[in-house]
Amino acid sequence: MGEKPRVVITRRLPGVSLAKIGEKAEAVLPDRDGPMPRKELLRKVRGASGILSTLADRIDAPLMETAGKTLRVVSNFAVGVNNIDVAEATRRRIRVCNTPDVLTEAAADLGFGLLLAAARRFSEAERFLRAGKFTGWDPWGFLGVPVFGRTLGIVGMGKIGSAIAARARGFEMRVLYHSRTPIPKAREDALRARHVGLDDLLSGSDFIVLCVPLTSETRGMIDRGRLRRMKKEAVLVNIGRGEVVDEGALAEALAVGRIFAGGLDVYEKEPKIHPGLLRAPTAVLLPHLGSATTETRERMGGLATENLLAVLSGDDPPCPVN
Repeated sequence: MGEKPRVVITRRLPGVSLAKIGEKAEAVLPDRDGPMPRKELLRKVRGASGILSTLADRIDAPLMETAGKTLRVVSNFAVGVNNIDVAEATRRRIRVCNTPDVLTEAAADLGFGLLLAAARRFSEAERFLRAGKFTGWDPWGFLGVPVFGRTLGIVGMGKIGSAIAARARGFEMRVLYHSRTPIPKAREDALRARHVGLDDLLSGSDFIVLCVPLTSETRGMIDRGRLRRMKKEAVLVNIGRGEVVDEGALAEALAVGRIFAGGLDVYEKEPKIHPGLLRAPTAVLLPHLGSATTETRERMGGLATENLLAVLSGDDPPCPVN
């Protein structure tokens, strides 16, 4: 029998089966808990056949060059793959895989939760209470904006966007959506959704939820000009990718009351947060929790393991990106 291929697992992850991986490969783990530092990853990836990565790992051309011609697969513990140079991987005949579908409902729950929290100022009010400032009911205290019966704009009507639209039905919301490709008419009717241009969506919606991946088209999509198109009472929620929003422009809009509130789970320079957002009382800020349920993360780890082992065995992975 030949020597087992080496695979680098960049972080200890829920649902990733070291036992299954160990049957077919030698698993190389981080030296300590937490994300694997870049220098350590570059050192360990030499001669590796596979990488099981997270969004925190930059899998670029220099890293692939360091790994050498043995590298066959990068299995990402995420739906998004903007941390991976997919074009370069394709050129080198390296398979890239991701973990779609299994986190759709968890991400949609969180997106709608952010919408509600920002609309009704939950975070701001809780901080007030925890600081010992609550002295009784106040008819003027933390007045928010209503959600029921209002208009929801969804930018990116993929599986997560569609799941958010389904939740909006319970609130009898009108749904506008913007997507490169309109969804089938029957699906539009079922979700009571109407396809519109982006600028019309921004000016016509009370709530805007961003569910788009990061591409050359979506980077910086929500800038000062687009923020000015929104209603003064609008709430902007981003659960897509941080770089889709100009955070400086958003912080400025919140500071001067150009829009009512924001809810963010992703950031431009994650884990760094724009100081203007940290100062904004009407910004609800979460530490990238979109898929953070035990069941979802376990399923993501299981799928990332399946993708990795399928390619190493010469089979097609369940979720190929290239």
